[in-house]
Amino acid sequence: MGRGDRRLKVRRLARHMGGAALAGLLLTGAAVAEVCRIDSVTIRGEWGKARFSVEVADDTAERAKGLMHRRSLPLSAGMLFIYERPQPLNFWMRNTLIPLDLLFIDERGVVQKIHHSAKPLDETPIPGGDDLLSVLEINGGLSKRLGITEGSEIRHPAFASNAPAWPC
Repeated sequence: MGRGDRRLKVRRLARHMGGAALAGLLLTGAAVAEVCRIDSVTIRGEWGKARFSVEVADDTAERAKGLMHRRSLPLSAGMLFIYERPQPLNFWMRNTLIPLDLLFIDERGVVQKIHHSAKPLDETPIPGGDDLLSVLEINGGLSKRLGITEGSEIRHPAFASNAPAWPC
C-alpha cells in the first residue's frame, strides 16, 4: 500500500470512527521507529500498523481484575495480559462492562486468534488456543475496523527473548 493509499484509508477510517482518534492509531513507517516501551504495543500486518497505549497485567491479581468494572476504554488504549510461559489461554467477560476484541498472541508476538466483540458480562469461556504467551484487549470491533488479522505481529518488550517476529 502506497503512502497516499494509506492516508486515504486513515481519512476514511477516521470519518467512520468519528475523528482523529482512530487516525492517531494508524502509523506511518517513520512513526513506528520509536523504542519499544512497556506501556505501548505496536501491531503490524498487510493491513498497516497501529499503536495502543497499554496497561500491563503480568501477575495473578492484575490478570484476574483485567478491565472489569470499567465503563469505557479510550480508543487508542488496551490491556496486555502477559504470562510467565506459553500455555493454553481462555478468557471470559465476568464483570466487564464494555465489548472487547481479544487478540491471542504466541511467544514470538504473532496474533494466533482474534475473538471479535466479546459480549459484556458474559461468563462463557473464550478459548484462545494453546502455546499462548499474551492477550491484548482493545475496544470491541476495532480489530475489524483497522483490518487487524491473525498473523499480525506485535512489537513489545514481552516478546524480546523468544526470537520475536518483530524485534524491539
